[in-house]
Amino acid sequence: MSEASPEDGAPLVRTDFSNENAWQSLKSAIADPDADFHALVRYVSDPVNAGFDVSQVVAMFPKGSNDIFVFIADAKTMSDPEMPILVVDLFDERGRSFRVIPSELWSVENNLSIANMDWEDFSENTDEHGVYRGFPE
Repeated sequence: MSEASPEDGAPLVRTDFSNENAWQSLKSAIADPDADFHALVRYVSDPVNAGFDVSQVVAMFPKGSNDIFVFIADAKTMSDPEMPILVVDLFDERGRSFRVIPSELWSVENNLSIANMDWEDFSENTDEHGVYRGFPE
């Protein structure tokens, strides 16, 4: 199992390597140059993590590390046209999760990283599929 590096940005761990085009599309959607805000993300794309489940990804980040959450690009992310990214808590309740669409990743990353908002602010605003798509207008 590989360990995450302590670089700047929230980690996005790739666990599905079945579609390189989908991975590139996901990275492009996250880095959308036309967006007003951007997520600070460090990509962890190591085939040793292929097929990892949530508990295996969580184990990559020891308790007390600087990372308080991790994004995961899993099989659902790579196969669903909306590319919903799994967001996993590494701090309060390690392993709890919800999904977020790439265009709203910045909101989750920016606000959780600086403790401007809490986990529940996002997780309680997901749709019936557990996907955060932004706050209601």
